Amino acid sequence: MGSCKNQEEEQAKCVWVQGPVIVGAGPSGLAVAACLSEHGVPSVILERSDCIASLWKYKTYDRLKLHLPKHFCELPLMGFPENFPKYPTKYQFISYMESYASHFSIQPRFNQTVQSAKFDTTCGFWTVRTLDFEYISRWLIVATGENAEPLIPEITGMDKFHCPVIHSSVYKSGSVYKNKRVLVIGSGNSGMEVSLDLCRHNAIPHMVARNTVHVLPREMFGFSTFGLAMALLKWLPLRLVDKFLLLVANFILGNTDQFGIRRPKTGPIELKNVTGKTPVLDVGALSQIRYGKIKVMEGVKEITRNGAKFMDGQKKEFDSIILATGYKSNVPTWLKGCDFFTKDGMPKTPFPNGWKGENGLYTVGFTRRGLLGTASDAIKIAKDIAGQWRTAKDSRNYCNSHIVLLKNS
Repeated sequence: MGSCKNQEEEQAKCVWVQGPVIVGAGPSGLAVAACLSEHGVPSVILERSDCIASLWKYKTYDRLKLHLPKHFCELPLMGFPENFPKYPTKYQFISYMESYASHFSIQPRFNQTVQSAKFDTTCGFWTVRTLDFEYISRWLIVATGENAEPLIPEITGMDKFHCPVIHSSVYKSGSVYKNKRVLVIGSGNSGMEVSLDLCRHNAIPHMVARNTVHVLPREMFGFSTFGLAMALLKWLPLRLVDKFLLLVANFILGNTDQFGIRRPKTGPIELKNVTGKTPVLDVGALSQIRYGKIKVMEGVKEITRNGAKFMDGQKKEFDSIILATGYKSNVPTWLKGCDFFTKDGMPKTPFPNGWKGENGLYTVGFTRRGLLGTASDAIKIAKDIAGQWRTAKDSRNYCNSHIVLLKNS
């Protein structure tokens, strides 16, 4: 049992958890904890930050709104307040999650960064270590998600640039960039929205579109594009739905190739299912590109002291660089001795079966299907563990008095 059998000061820090240990107090961790509580199964959430939904609170820009209508973004067992708009703001979403945690009496243990988690084949339990404690449980639920850490690309010459370089995770508002020339690297949803926000604060954004990307209107014929696609998929083949979406998108937005935004050959839904690459849902950036307010650039060849050289031979000077280059999973840094995840920290088993591993290991929030995927995973996991919980013998006395009994935290 590791440190449980060692010195007294270590013994006092060993915590036996009756139910699962959940790593991460974002939407995924909260959803699975709520679903478990409905089955009468206690759990302990370990959160590295000092609050729930820390990614939403600390690493999103001020103008962020949900890209999908609220009914597609609800967590299990509790919907959004009726007075919330169709597309809630980030602050409304945070308040919803806080209400959700309160409603289900979820109280994560904050400032508990998991340093390692490993299954002990000898005793059949997971040992989850933080700086202060060692948690022992029959089940481990990985809820740290696909977006745990900023993805910082290696770009030649970046160390030479003498002006500020930030990742979009620390970008809040374009108000500090007024009249400044800003290079935004990345043309996904974050790159588009940061560029749009810069425009609205009278900055001069240049957005790098190195890769192909699908841009779709957020709504078609008054309906959510996503919702419309989901409805059509019940009746039509995926590729036919993709063709329909692109036909309408070209009618509403025009041919994006003429603006330097090249579409992939694979359709938007098929691409999302195969690679996880999400289409951009346009909320106004494309019109700013059309009017020349956002300038689209080809790939960056090299960063210089004062700006950048591009693949097409252009050279430009900039006052700032914003990396809208996305996020990555951090699971490989702390989950040890487990072959369930790829080196990129994603389940090797594709959706919809990537939620369960071996030896009591579960994952929630790794479906590449947003909060809908999270809700689906949380419900399955809670049902599966509840079945084991009901039939399992009481293991609260597994360890002796060296272990602190944590009844429900």
